[in-house]
Amino acid sequence: MTSRDPDEQHRTATTLELFFDLCFVVAVSQAAGQLHHALAEGHVGHGLAGYLPVFFGIWWAWMNFTWFASAYDTDDLPYRLTTLVQIAGVLVLAAGVPAAFEGDFRVMVGAYIVMRLAMVGQWVRAAVADPQRRACSLRYATGIAIVQAGWIAWLWLPAHTLFFVVLALAEVSVPVWAERKAPTLWHREHIAERYGLFTLIVLGESVLAATTATQSAFGAGHDVAKLLTLSIAGLVIVFSMWWMYFDRPSHRLLDTLRTSITWGYSHLLVFASAAAVGAGLQVAVDYDTGEAHPAQLIAGYAIAMPVAVYVLMVWVLQVRSTLPAPVGMAYPVAVVLVLLTPFTGAPVHVTAALLALLVAVTVFARGRATV
Repeated sequence: MTSRDPDEQHRTATTLELFFDLCFVVAVSQAAGQLHHALAEGHVGHGLAGYLPVFFGIWWAWMNFTWFASAYDTDDLPYRLTTLVQIAGVLVLAAGVPAAFEGDFRVMVGAYIVMRLAMVGQWVRAAVADPQRRACSLRYATGIAIVQAGWIAWLWLPAHTLFFVVLALAEVSVPVWAERKAPTLWHREHIAERYGLFTLIVLGESVLAATTATQSAFGAGHDVAKLLTLSIAGLVIVFSMWWMYFDRPSHRLLDTLRTSITWGYSHLLVFASAAAVGAGLQVAVDYDTGEAHPAQLIAGYAIAMPVAVYVLMVWVLQVRSTLPAPVGMAYPVAVVLVLLTPFTGAPVHVTAALLALLVAVTVFARGRATV
């Protein structure tokens, strides 16, 4: 298992990586679905208490494989079999999501540990085959294994939230600690593509929600015009979110280890908020059809809050350094306005108008910049 060339030409996602991502769709869908049900019932605290740790586990397992594969994708038999073990783990993890939202994390933690121990095996292989970066690989393997023992203990520890935060911080500290010893040679363009692909996965949850609104519009006794406009507004939001993220290539931002780790870690909020937008749109459909009766503000913020987080993070990570300062400030202004939309009585429609305007301003500024 030798390190890949970080300057390799035409490095793209492999079919195994695409298959890996496809299976993560199931886990993301389960997490967003459970969040939708909790918010529709008005259980905001309960929903967030389940969604955030579940999505952290999904994101961290995906992220670790992605960066390892960028450095050591040998595509041989042991590598493929180990990756398939991880895929099986994420499918079991997805099956345990509903129970995790009810406070029973046993299935999810067990599946997560399987995925992480598979990564330990990968790093041990890398340590044996790549002497130049052996110290780094062994730090990864040791750190991951120790934290997994902590997750097992967590199931029986009191103060679940406190110890979860401690263990989550330990997880994200392992790469920072390991990369100080002969950093791995990951590929910038490949990493940016992999993150873009996962962004498309989480945006797919919102596309599904907009489709649900269209289907509901033709149900008996429903206001067709109202639900169709909701569906269109939902699509405008999703299209705008896609445009903002992919407006400019992001691999140029990954110029140092520190900026790359910051960029990669911050995507937790990008991914989690994008998936939560789908849950928020589902809540909006339930509210308009009368299938659920959350408070009006809860229904409004179910869409406004994740959209605001997404726009803010995309501005910080992707946009701020590529637009003139006066134009770039339109993004935080839009964030504030989106957070006020629940008080308008039509939060989805107003949010869609704000995001469409924001994209138009960005396109105009980019066009002016190239004249």
